[in-house]
Order: sequence, then C-alpha cells, then structure tokens
Amino acid sequence: MELILLFFIFTLAGFLGFELIAKVPSQLHTPLMSGANAISGITIVGAIIVAGADDGSWITTVLGTAAVTLAMINVIGGYFVTDRMLGMFRKKGAGAPPAAKKEAAPR
Repeated sequence: MELILLFFIFTLAGFLGFELIAKVPSQLHTPLMSGANAISGITIVGAIIVAGADDGSWITTVLGTAAVTLAMINVIGGYFVTDRMLGMFRKKGAGAPPAAKKEAAPR
C-alpha cells in the first residue's frame, strides 16, 4: 500500500478511537481497560510471531523482541491498575481471612 493511504488509515483510526472513548461513561472505564488489556495480549502473540520469524533479518528480531517487551509491560501495568481501581469498590475488611475477622470482634 502507498504510504499516504496507510497514514490516512492511521489518522482516521486515531480520531475514531478518541471519539468513541470520549463518549464512554465513567462507570464503564474499568471494563474498558480490561478489554484493552486483552487486546494487548493479542498484540503479544503477534509480536512473538514476528520475533520468532526466521527471515534472515536481525532488525525484525530486535523489533519483535522490543514489541514483546513493551506489550508485556503494558499488559502487566494494565492489570495492576485495573486491580487497584476495583479495590476502591471493595468493602473495608472484605479481603481479610475469617480468623482475623473473629479476633477483631469485640468480646
């Protein structure tokens, strides 16, 4: 494909993504982030395929390895942020084991 057509598609996808995300209600941002983490997982699979391709070029191996590394950082960080956001909705003491709850009760 011509470079200008690829740039047009990239720009159109950027504007479309911005418009769609801007219209998402704030209550749905946590599930949206989880879905984005799943998409990053698919990106990891593609990066592993590129990194493992034996086409004789060292640049594809280097770029594929960098893509795997960056996608893994994105997925792991995304899951930490999602867990932290979901932690804000948990009740205080809900994660404590039952033995600790009994000891904390007044006698």
